[in-house]
Amino acid sequence: MSVNNSNEEEVTWNPEHLANALNGEKNLQGCDLAGANLQEADLQGVNLKTTNLKKTNLKETNLRGANLRGAGLYWVNLQEANLQGANLQGADLQGANLEEASLQGADLREVNLQGVKLFRAYLQGANLQGADLHKANLQQADLCEADLREANLQEANLQEANLQQADLCEADLREAN
Repeated sequence: MSVNNSNEEEVTWNPEHLANALNGEKNLQGCDLAGANLQEADLQGVNLKTTNLKKTNLKETNLRGANLRGAGLYWVNLQEANLQGANLQGADLQGANLEEASLQGADLREVNLQGVKLFRAYLQGANLQGADLHKANLQQADLCEADLREANLQEANLQEANLQQADLCEADLREAN
């Protein structure tokens, strides 16, 4: 199966992997789901470690407590997705859309979030230690009690973001607004 995206680049996924994801399989580690449409799927607690999810539609998907450690999530749509308590440590989310996503208590240590849309995202208590948020849009995001130690927030949009009790020790805030 394949799907064409807006860039006219063909993205393929493994049909068996997609069927497993849609049928409630809990271990999808290392699978290829690039470009698949998993909108509103229930993937709570699923092991997606090192899975290729490039340009996948995960809008409004339940990924609560999922293991996405080291997953390829660049240009993925996670708008309004539930990622509460998910492990995304070391994942690549460059260019992803996480607008209004729930990431409370999520592990986002060392995650690539360059240019990510986190507009109105819920990141209360999230661990973003060492994360790369260069040019990320965090406008109106709730980062209350988030751990942003050593995070790269250069040129990030922090307008109206809630940073109450957030730990910004050694964070790079150059040219952030």
